[in-house]
This record gives sequence, C-alpha cells and structure tokens, in this order.
Amino acid sequence: MSRKGTVKKAVLAYSGGLDTSIILKWLVEEYGCEVIAFSADLGQGEELDHIPEKAKKTGASKCFIEDLREEFIRDFVFPMFRANAIYEGRYFLGTSIARPLIAKKQMEIAKAEGADAVSHGATGKGNDQVRFELAYYHFDPAIRVIAPWREWDMNSRTALEEYAKKHGIPVPTSKKFPWSSDRNLLHISFEGDILENPWSEAPEEMYALTKRPEDAPDTAEYVEIEFKNGDAVAVNGEKLSPALLLAKLNVLGGKHGIGRVDLMENRYVGMKSRGVYETPGGTILEEAHRAVESITMDREVMHLRDSLMPRYAEMIYNGYWFAPERLVMQTLIDATQKTVNGIARIKLYKGHCRVVGRQSATDSLFNVDFATFEADQVYNQADAEGFIKLNALRMRIAAIQRAKK
Repeated sequence: MSRKGTVKKAVLAYSGGLDTSIILKWLVEEYGCEVIAFSADLGQGEELDHIPEKAKKTGASKCFIEDLREEFIRDFVFPMFRANAIYEGRYFLGTSIARPLIAKKQMEIAKAEGADAVSHGATGKGNDQVRFELAYYHFDPAIRVIAPWREWDMNSRTALEEYAKKHGIPVPTSKKFPWSSDRNLLHISFEGDILENPWSEAPEEMYALTKRPEDAPDTAEYVEIEFKNGDAVAVNGEKLSPALLLAKLNVLGGKHGIGRVDLMENRYVGMKSRGVYETPGGTILEEAHRAVESITMDREVMHLRDSLMPRYAEMIYNGYWFAPERLVMQTLIDATQKTVNGIARIKLYKGHCRVVGRQSATDSLFNVDFATFEADQVYNQADAEGFIKLNALRMRIAAIQRAKK
C-alpha cells in the first residue's frame, strides 16, 4: 500500500503536455497504482501526435485516444447553441462545454477497465476541477478522484521541471509561447503570462485560428447557413455533419478575422481572470441562429427562452451540465426550437459578421400584409388607440393621484 492510500488503477485525463506527463509519473510513484492515459480528440489536431508513445514512456499501462468530434458538436455544442448561451455576454463557453464530455468518456473507460480512481490536471484555482469532478460523481458517486494540484507541494514551474528531470520526463528547452492554451473545434483559449496584466494587449502571434482583421480580405464574403429544429445542417447548400459544418465555418471565420474576444471573467471559485478566445465558427453560427429564430419564433416564447439564457450559460460555465436543472431547462429550450427552420445569410468582413437576410419556407411568422408601411386591408390602425390607452391605464391613474397631492 502506498502512503496515499489504496488505489489499484486510475484513468488520467492526459494531454501529453509537461503537466499531465508529470501527473502520470507522480500517480505511479505516489499511489503505486496502474495508470491508464486517456486523450479526447475534440479537434485539437496535431496536439495529439505521439500521445500513446509519450504516455507509455512515462509509465502508462494503456493509452486511449477517442475521436469525440461529432459527439462533441452534436450532443454538447449544438444543444448549447439552441439557447444562444454566452457567459457574461462575451464567452462562448468553448472550454466549459468540452469538460463534461471528456469526463463522460473518462468514466466509461474507468468502468470498462475496472479502475477505482480517475485523475485530472486541473489546478485548485480554476473552474475545470469543478467541471470534471461534478461530472465524475454524476456517473459514479463512489469514484475516487485524485487531483494532484490540490495534493502535491510543487507550486512553481521550476519545481515541475526538477521533478521531470529527476524522472526522465522530457522538458522543453524553450517554449515557443509562454501562455497556456486549450483548443477544440469550438474555440481556442489563452491564459497566463502577459495576459495576467489586464492593460497589456494580447500579442498578435498568440492568435492561432483567425487572421488579424486588418489583414483580412478587402472584399466581403456571404455565407448561407440552413437550420432544422434549431441546429445548423448545411452551409451554402452543402449538407454537412455537425463537426464538419463547424470546421467549415471556422475556416470561413478565421479567413475574415472573426471571433476574437478579450475578456475578464468571473471564475466559479471566486476570482477574476483574463482570457483571450478565438471562436470564429461559433460566432457566425450564433449570428445565423438568431437570424432564423427572428423570423420563426413566437415573441413571448423567444423572450422566455432569452430570460433563461444567463442562468443556463452560468450552469455550463460552472460545470452543471449533468445537473437536473440543466436537463429540465434543456427540455424547454429544445421545445422552442421546433419551428426554427430556415436559412440565414451572413456577411463576413474584417472581423465582423452580421445577418443580411433570413427566410423560412415552412415556419416564417413574418407577414408582409400586416407589417408593410404601404396601404393594407388587414390592419386597422385606429385599433391602436384603445390598445395604448389600456396599457397606459396604470400610469394615468398614478398621474391622477400625483395631481391630488
């Protein structure tokens, strides 16, 4: 038995970077357990190269790489976008929405492999520890969770590098970029280093998915996105799977410098932190989705759904994807999307995307006979007088009472 207690087998959420490589070795050394490495392919591309080789060299008994791209967009990103969920008015929740899926698959592997523990590389200061662990306990309330950053005494980059050298873990001699990043099909995020000064502009070399808007094409580009029941199904008439569709929008948005956000956000654990995000495809998708909603959704249904959006976004940010209140709210949101069928036309130009057209052959609530500024035979404008007087009644009564004083 190790001094940390009895753990026979642990599944580690493994990125292949220095931190999780150290965690892998640390688990073997400190817990004396078998460690299975797991990496989720969410669209981070070349970052997954050589993962199995690195994991096994560091002590993993097995390494799983799961292609979760379609599931990620279909079952996590698209349901979130039906709500137009944006945290604190700016953040498209790209990292937040990925964590419950990673945890779900990690727990599936733990069950299949007979593991009695799971582990992650999230720090004790951030949101990810909450997101991972709430999901773990949803699937197995008795699972042992090992969070090394909350246990070990390595609290600096130097300490990590010394541990790595001691155990033969390769340490980069020079790091091309000093900030940390997290990438998937929905976005890429950046934190740390120069970004910890909220007055300093993010350096241009940081951006990975988008052109500098000033360098984007001088000619605008138009894109048409078709929706069915609130989900995007085609771009410029081409039917695409969820992951391929978002990947295509990422290319279009990146070309035109769309989707850059620099914000100070409120972490769930209580502190403010600065993040820089690139969400090119998601920015276009949200604009297009709202455009189709604007012509197909009933006013009061839309306003009710919009009133729930801040709470819904907060639940995702804080890690409550599998919580009963999120599931109940999702049922209502999905019901609002049954009529969201149509096409949006979006104009892309130098960092901006805006709707310039929308149509729905089956569910449009726009009727030119009622809305026209020209002569019509269906709307009696004189009826508005009574409507206004009835709605003004409480204000008229208040005015009468003030006049008596």
